[in-house]
Amino acid sequence: MGHSHDHSHHHHHGNDANKKALLISFILIFSFMIIEVIGGILTNSLALLSDAGHMLSDAFALGLSLAAFKLGEKATNAAKTYGYKRFEILAAFINGLTLLGISLYIFWEAYHRFLAPPEVSTGMLFIASIGLVVNIIVAWILLKGDTSHNLNLRSAFLHVLGDMLGSVGAIVAGLLIYFFNWNIADPIASVLVAMLVLISGWRVTKDSLHVLMEGTPTDISLEQVKAALQQIPGVKNIHDLHVWSITSDFPALTCHITVGSDENRDSILHSATAMLKNEFHVAHTTLQIESEDFEQCETCN
Repeated sequence: MGHSHDHSHHHHHGNDANKKALLISFILIFSFMIIEVIGGILTNSLALLSDAGHMLSDAFALGLSLAAFKLGEKATNAAKTYGYKRFEILAAFINGLTLLGISLYIFWEAYHRFLAPPEVSTGMLFIASIGLVVNIIVAWILLKGDTSHNLNLRSAFLHVLGDMLGSVGAIVAGLLIYFFNWNIADPIASVLVAMLVLISGWRVTKDSLHVLMEGTPTDISLEQVKAALQQIPGVKNIHDLHVWSITSDFPALTCHITVGSDENRDSILHSATAMLKNEFHVAHTTLQIESEDFEQCETCN
């Protein structure tokens, strides 16, 4: 079982960096959120309060992702043979849903503000600017983690990114209101951000749902896997091929391989396992090798 051990080791190392990034981000965002809530109430700005709402959801998202990494490290046991790795995907799914919820809430608030544009003070500008800085720092910390492969980390990153755009929107709105008395800028900025949050929320939700539904990983083509397995000398036929993800970057595959009755099964098994690992990066495979008679016998029942 040499390869599966180093697979989990690689995961663990990446997760340590991811966890540290999430923890620092969580502390930064949570502290700033409290400042923003107070500021939003004092300056009567929706952009600030919705930004604080964002910050709260960020803190929630980061906390959830952190908990998922912690839980994912729990050892496998008899009841959960894959351990708790799947919880990461569940966390990403919940984060995606909250992103969708937040965007709908901002649309609703902005609609009311279009009807009655608010007065906003310059204090809002100052606080929103600090918010932007905090978000940029956090986004940068998270980007150093594995946002491209890890859905859980990516979902947390998208919350922060939406938030960053929210701060930009609040600042632009503040400037427009300050210089041109253009109060309608506050809800317009909110709507633009809500649209971006809606799109990223939809993507994360869709991707994590795909994993939860045991969908084939997006970077693996079943046709290609099948063709490659059939190229192996001695292989007659492939059936019952399934590829799915346990969690981000951890694909699994099962398959039945029919071979000629006088073939060396071990060498075929070895070739197939090595090929799947090297060409398709699937290290967790379960292959059942059958003779042709076995297959005919199954169909004759």
